[in-house]
Amino acid sequence: MDDFLMRPKVDFAFKEIMTDEKARIGFLSAVLKLRPEDIRETRLLNTDLRKEHENDKLGILDVRLLMNDDTEADIEIQLTELRVWTERALFYLSKMYVDQILSGQDYDVFKKCVSISILDFDLFRKGTGFYSCFHIMEDTRHFLYTDKMEFHVIELPKLPEKLKEGCSDIELWARFINAERKEEFDMLAQKDPYIESAYEHLQVISQDREKRLEYEARQKAIRDHNQMMREAEERGREVGERIGREAGERIGREAGERIGREAGERIGREAGEKRARERINKLHSYLIREKRFEDLERSANDEDYQKQLMERYGI
Repeated sequence: MDDFLMRPKVDFAFKEIMTDEKARIGFLSAVLKLRPEDIRETRLLNTDLRKEHENDKLGILDVRLLMNDDTEADIEIQLTELRVWTERALFYLSKMYVDQILSGQDYDVFKKCVSISILDFDLFRKGTGFYSCFHIMEDTRHFLYTDKMEFHVIELPKLPEKLKEGCSDIELWARFINAERKEEFDMLAQKDPYIESAYEHLQVISQDREKRLEYEARQKAIRDHNQMMREAEERGREVGERIGREAGERIGREAGERIGREAGERIGREAGEKRARERINKLHSYLIREKRFEDLERSANDEDYQKQLMERYGI
C-alpha cells in the first residue's frame, strides 16, 4: 500500500467522500450552520455526469443531496476561473427549484434549495472573506423574502494563511478540501470527528485501484480540457492579430487594429473553442465512458495515436 491520497477538491474525489453519511452530515452542518444532530437523514440524489449542453463532453460531476426530506442541496467544485459563475449557479438552482413541481400540483410541494459552490479562484473582489452566504432579502430592512433559495460560496484561495484556534467548522472543511499533504489531513482529522470520517473514507478510496484509475482519468480530462481552452484562446488571439493587421491596412492603422483585433479575437476564439471541444473532449468522453484509461493516457502523449482513435470513433 502506498501513501497516495486523492485531492478532495477534484470533483470525483469529493463526490466519493460524500458517499460517507457521517462526512455528508458534518459538511452540511458546517456550511448550513446546523447542529449535526438536527440533520436526521441525508440521501444522494445523483450519480452520473450532468451536461450543460449537447456538445459538453467533460460534464459536471456535482453532488446533489436531499436533507431531512425538506431541503435539496447541490454542491459543485470549480477549479478554473469562470466569470459567469454567479449567473450559472443562479440558473441551476432555479432549475432545481422549478423541477420539483409537476402539472396540477400545489405550490406547497416546493422544498428549500441550496447551492454550495467550492471555487479554486476568486469570485468576488479582494478583501472579502473565503466564505459568503446569500439569501433573497429586502434591501433596506433586511428581512427575507423567502428562505426557499440560498447560495453558499467557498473561495479556497482566500483561506487565511494560518489556522487559528477556535476557527469555524466551515474553515476546517475548506482546509480539508484544499489539502494535499498527509500532514494537513492528519491535523484536520484530529480537530473534527466528521472530517476524521471523511479522511478515513478518502484513504480507503485512494487505495482502491478502480477508483484511483477513475480519479486519474477525471483529473487528466480536466487538465486536458483546461489546456484545450488555453490553446483555443491562443489560436483565437493569433487569428485576431492577423485579421486586425489586415483590416488596419485597409481602414487605417489605429481604427483598423482596434476593430480587427476585437472582432478577430472573438471570431477566432469561438472557432477555436468549438473545434477543440468537438474533437478532443468527444474523444475523452468515449474513452472514459468505456474505461479505456490507458488509451486515454497514451492519446494525450501520442498525437498519431490520438488521430487513429479519432478516425476509429469517426470524430
